[in-house]
Amino acid sequence: MSVLVAQQAPDFTAAAVLANGSIIDDFQLSNFKGRKIVLFFYPLDFTFVCPSEILAHHSRIAQFADRGVEVIGISVDSQFTHNAWRNTEHQNGGLGAIDFPLVADTNHAIMKAYGVVHPAGIALRASFLVDEDFVVRHQVVNDLPLGRNVDEMLRMVDALDFHSKHGEVCPAGWSKGDEGMKDTPTGVAQYLAKNAGNL
Repeated sequence: MSVLVAQQAPDFTAAAVLANGSIIDDFQLSNFKGRKIVLFFYPLDFTFVCPSEILAHHSRIAQFADRGVEVIGISVDSQFTHNAWRNTEHQNGGLGAIDFPLVADTNHAIMKAYGVVHPAGIALRASFLVDEDFVVRHQVVNDLPLGRNVDEMLRMVDALDFHSKHGEVCPAGWSKGDEGMKDTPTGVAQYLAKNAGNL
């Protein structure tokens, strides 16, 4: 597996189903350069943990949008399978309409570029936060049985925004509204003097 943090996000062009339900053949990640991107891989359509994760992203799409973040899902399924899943009701294991694109990595090139290939030939549950300069700032990878926490990605977006705005670093457990830390010996000493017992 690759660690892409602090590196440029691998670009790609692939077929996708867009949020409005249209299918295109030339969805390109770098078209979103200049905005933050949450790119998440999941194993397969019409499976088990996957719809819960996709719907968790969907139910928080307004929170991502308020933070200027584009959300993009990717699996090895075709754009047509993605479309069929979007057109399947929840009570039948489907997604219904969702408010972000699903990319078709049918040749497995994208998951290979991101280093998240499971031995079974599908993608691991991997999420990447890409900044406005197209640099990967955060990644997390789960094995197939372990669903991810989408609220943690929102926390990471808030931490990145805080650091970008204030120049301070975000200590363990930092959440929006908490104080940061100056990245100096004095800064850490001051922070720990006040907060060590709560860590």
